[in-house]
Amino acid sequence: MTDTLITQLDWDKQDGLIPAVVQNHLSGKVLMLGFMDKAALEKTLSTQEITFFSRSKQRLWTKGESSGHTLTLVSIDKDCDNDSLLVQALPNGPTCHLGTESCWKDGESHTFIDNLSQLISKRKGQDPKSSYTAYLFDRGTKRIAQKVGEEGLETALAAATHDKPELIDEASDLLYHLLVLLEDQNLSLSDITQNLMARHNKAKKAGK
Repeated sequence: MTDTLITQLDWDKQDGLIPAVVQNHLSGKVLMLGFMDKAALEKTLSTQEITFFSRSKQRLWTKGESSGHTLTLVSIDKDCDNDSLLVQALPNGPTCHLGTESCWKDGESHTFIDNLSQLISKRKGQDPKSSYTAYLFDRGTKRIAQKVGEEGLETALAAATHDKPELIDEASDLLYHLLVLLEDQNLSLSDITQNLMARHNKAKKAGK
């Protein structure tokens, strides 16, 4: 795979450097842009830690080599012109040298679920009269968990009766209340995604 990807890229177009956009594999957020030469790409693929060619240092530079905030490789895809890379990675701490998650405006999410999760988090501790979400947090874990159970049952019933519009509504309610419950427990959908990915990788290795 390493040799195939390297030989397919158009290294001559930009003097031996290929721009590489790094994206958070779990949230979809764009984290940074770097440049790779052949040696940087080879090292990235062999070590599974994202490595660039630093134009300022004029040498290979593994992200996080001094800060410890590395980027663990998940996958790399080339574009249709074979002259840029999309790197899926798992960040181990903030990516930007300014201490933010992304080198672009921090807090700008790339999915609606991400935005919704952040909004739910902001409602925690607010006046229970200010929103339904704040009201749920005020009622406590048992009430939130009860709502997840209720919405789960209603989602299952909608599916059993093949009522698709109702299923969409109930599944939306279920997902919303699940996000509230996760926030109540100081967890996020990213924690669930990481667990599912770990299970998938384990099953893949086992050949299942």
